[in-house]
Amino acid sequence: MKTKVLMAILAVVIAGLIAVPWIASYFYVFIFTEILILGLFAASFNLIFGYTGMLSFGHAAFFGIGSYATALVLIHLEWPFLACLLVSMGASALLALVIGFMSVRLNEVYFAMLTLAFGMMVFAIAYQWRSVTNGSDGLAGFTLGSFGLGLDLTLANPSVYYHVVLAIVAIASVVLYVICRSSFGMILKAIRQNPERVSFAGLNVRTYRLVAFVIAGTFAGLAGGLIAPFLRVASPELLHWSMSAEPILMAILGGTGFFLGPFIGSAAFVLLETWITTYTESWMLVLGIILAMMVIFFRKGLLGTAIDWWMEVKK
Repeated sequence: MKTKVLMAILAVVIAGLIAVPWIASYFYVFIFTEILILGLFAASFNLIFGYTGMLSFGHAAFFGIGSYATALVLIHLEWPFLACLLVSMGASALLALVIGFMSVRLNEVYFAMLTLAFGMMVFAIAYQWRSVTNGSDGLAGFTLGSFGLGLDLTLANPSVYYHVVLAIVAIASVVLYVICRSSFGMILKAIRQNPERVSFAGLNVRTYRLVAFVIAGTFAGLAGGLIAPFLRVASPELLHWSMSAEPILMAILGGTGFFLGPFIGSAAFVLLETWITTYTESWMLVLGIILAMMVIFFRKGLLGTAIDWWMEVKK
């Protein structure tokens, strides 16, 4: 019965997401496109934080590199959009492999600080390498051509691009879910709870952490590849350490112990930011207070608290 209810709710949510361009204005089409992209970004972060127990302050490096990779390929090679996304994933995976190889050797705060240092290094390179990245102005002026696979899609249309993002995020989410539910995902949970015991069992903890780090970086790069055409620019701000705080906040806000938690957190964060900015110029102060109260009173995140409430009601 519980499974049937959850499946019914999920079906309604999916149907509602598909119908957004038909029932909402273009403004909310843009808002929900951003929610989906940032939700995937936060979900990729949650693989290493919620499942593996590694707090990274440099996750935006992979997000930003994905956006730059897509922009560069569109500007110089004019490849189909799908090929650009594959390049963004490959570039982010390679960067994650390099950073992860040197970072997973450390634990807890030392790991967090090292990822922050690498993230700021990547930001500094993008900011100063003007001949490639156009410096602080970022890369703009690129246009989306074909999607690829022989599909005739008008990607410049916000509604079409929204459905493309929805389909890609859905596929990526299924892949991430399968990874989290696999034996590999179970080992990651064990590493989060007791890495010493996992090591005593004969498993190489560093290798598993590195693989998880690379997978997370790859999907963050995919999210970055989707954000560049959405914003029409790939800028250094996407690489900044402050951008790395967003997936952390979204994951905690939605609930790090649940796969869909980061998506719920992304929706709450973006919608709150959008609505508050329409009423006050001091939106950052108001948003900070609201988010702080939500984190304090919803210890398991919005999704975890809702599930606990539902279980209490069922009793």
